[in-house]
Amino acid sequence: MNKRLTLERLCIALVAFLNLQCALAFLISPAAYVHGFELEGVAGEAAVRGMGILFAMWNVPYVVALWHPVRHRTSLIEAVIMQAVGLVGESAMLLVLEAGHAALRATAMRFIVFDGLGLILLLIALLLGRSQRRV
Repeated sequence: MNKRLTLERLCIALVAFLNLQCALAFLISPAAYVHGFELEGVAGEAAVRGMGILFAMWNVPYVVALWHPVRHRTSLIEAVIMQAVGLVGESAMLLVLEAGHAALRATAMRFIVFDGLGLILLLIALLLGRSQRRV
């Protein structure tokens, strides 16, 4: 197998795995995460579970790109854009967050780091596949 394709898949797989792991954690144990979003009770758990469902949905292009990043380049580009939207959106939310919300700030920072590193990995994958021919 092509080394570049393997590295490309590895980058995508790492991001997809971490995203899906987060989705499962939110779905399986929402109570563990409600306080990071300054939520509580059944409504808070439902909101966190809903975010878990969204994380799983958002990962469809990542999984398609993982299958074969050269053949499914559009899915990889979609994943890069989605990751960038997450990073920019979370950063903007952090900037307008009022003082006194330490838990929300910490959660936002974790997502910013998470999405920033994911964006770097996806961009590496995109660059690795740039020169490859369709296989």
